[in-house]
Amino acid sequence: MRWSLVILAVLLLIVGYAYVSTLNGPITPEGRLAFVKVANPDMYPGHLHSQLLAKFANESGSKSILVVHFAGDSNYRCYKEGNVEILELAFVDTQGTGAAGDTNYWDSLKIALFGVPDGRYQYKTDGKIFTNLDDALNYLYGIAEKNGQEGPIPMYWHGTARKDNPMFAQGCGFPLFFDIVRKQYGIIPAFVYTLRGMIMPYFTDPYANFELQHATELQNYYQEGMINFR
Repeated sequence: MRWSLVILAVLLLIVGYAYVSTLNGPITPEGRLAFVKVANPDMYPGHLHSQLLAKFANESGSKSILVVHFAGDSNYRCYKEGNVEILELAFVDTQGTGAAGDTNYWDSLKIALFGVPDGRYQYKTDGKIFTNLDDALNYLYGIAEKNGQEGPIPMYWHGTARKDNPMFAQGCGFPLFFDIVRKQYGIIPAFVYTLRGMIMPYFTDPYANFELQHATELQNYYQEGMINFR
């Protein structure tokens, strides 16, 4: 009984520390947005996931919201969904296998523990390539400020898995979410908010049941270009 109380107390301290660490920061880490792609391109005005982001922003009282991706062929432009500025940021892993490649979990663990080696990641938003994360974020902060942003910007990773079981594969943007939280607030908040974020869509994504029940079909439709609306 005593050890269970000690463990509980330690967990509460860790969670409390993570929460306090993010109180005055420029970004509020939230979590995973969705499970699989339901249309391609998957971020544009009127898309289900875009509308969901705007809803989350309005509920938090924020005029902007950030969604992070693994870079593909999109320019990841920032745009308006209603009165909310959707900020998009994608990362390019110059030494990785690409968004459609297999995940190297050992490599991912090393990056999580020790950070991204200098020069490995590039960052893409509004069709612009940045070699430094701070420069990319400052560019986005400027857009948010022009839209009247006050206070921290909520951040989600897109989370759509092109293949594999989306309950385990964390999908698009997962490493960048972790990396941003780690750099802004430290390794403990990064793990706390990432673990929390992995659970969130089961409660916050109104399309979760549909996406999970039809995941394999939707993934195949995406791979075959059957849900393209370009």
